[in-house]
Order: sequence, then C-alpha cells, then structure tokens
Amino acid sequence: MFKSLLTSTLFIVLFSLSSTYGDFDKLQLVLTWPPSFCHANNCQRIVPKNFTIHGLWPDKEGPQLLKYCKPKLTYNYFSDKMLNDLDKHWIQLKIDQASARKDQPAWKYQYLKHGSCCQKIYNQNTYFSLALRLKDRFDLLRTLQIHRIVPGSSYTFEEIFDAVKTVTQMDPDIKCTEGAPNLYEIGICFTPNGDSLVRCRQSETCDKTGKIFFRP
Repeated sequence: MFKSLLTSTLFIVLFSLSSTYGDFDKLQLVLTWPPSFCHANNCQRIVPKNFTIHGLWPDKEGPQLLKYCKPKLTYNYFSDKMLNDLDKHWIQLKIDQASARKDQPAWKYQYLKHGSCCQKIYNQNTYFSLALRLKDRFDLLRTLQIHRIVPGSSYTFEEIFDAVKTVTQMDPDIKCTEGAPNLYEIGICFTPNGDSLVRCRQSETCDKTGKIFFRP
C-alpha cells in the first residue's frame, strides 16, 4: 500500500514538473529573414523580401524549452481564407506552392511541436490566427531601414538589437546563422494572451563582438 502510494505521489510530482504538461508564461513570435534561410536551404519559392513567420513558440522560464506537449494532438488541414493568409505570411519556402498548400508540412510541424504547448488557451485556428495578428503588428524590415540597417551590409549585434527594441520596447531575441554570421531570425515575446510585450529568452547565437551580415 505504501509503495503504491509513493509511486503515485512520485508520478504526480514528475508530471507537474514536466514540460509536456504545457504551462507557459510567454509566447515568442519568431520571424525569419528569407534570404538567409534560402542561402542555407534549397528554396522552391520566390524568396520574399520581408520577414515571414517561422513559428509561435510558448515558453516558460527554466532550462528546458517547451515542445511536443500533447503527443496525440491532431492537425486539421486548412482549406479556407486562413490558408491564403498563411501561404502569404508563413510561407513554406522549401517546397513548391501547390505541395505546400496541400500537404502543409511546416505548419503541421510547428503546430504539433509548439502549438501543442498552448492548447489550454488556443486551439488550432486561434493559434494560427494569433500568430498572423501578432506578425501584423510589426514591420521589422521598415524598422531596421529607419535605423539605416539595410540588406547587403553588415552591422553590430547592438545596432540590430537596439533598432528592433525601439518598437518592441522589450528585449528581442536576435538569432544568427551558424558559421558565417548572418542575421537569420528575430524573436518578439508576448504575454500568454498576446496583449503585452515581454523580454525574450536570449538564444545567444550571434557574435556580439563582430559584425552580422544582413543578406540581400
């Protein structure tokens, strides 16, 4: 009896501490710079000249990143207006448009890996709708250009970071490619309901002492 009770107690404790439970205290909207992505990947689409969505990632303070919080979660394929909006702002660059719209691999992957961790608040439609709405709040390319940071030149981490922070007000997460330091992604973080900006966890992928190339 005691052994059974102890086992049950340990299970409850481990379950409450596990990232698979899906509690989160912020959302990171991750925006990709397509020229850098396509330089490292064989893209099948015309390369957009503005930031596009990579994902919307629930996060929680601690050493472990949240992912795959509901292993049995299913993905429902889009076939309505949402499909057109996603294909424009969350473009799947590695496959042709017809296959991307039919098979939807990147959206499915992002939803099962990250969307599964905010199911307490957002179902599939509200998760993707929120990502599109949050992305629409920022024109990062325009922000960088205002601060004289333009594709084709190199800049310090601080210059890019400070420029983005003028619109986020909170620390963004500037991400760089491995090897040659190219500007790759920018993360912007929000409260769980998406109504306020908060400081992002720092991925530390950029060299803060050298120059970062903003690929044209």
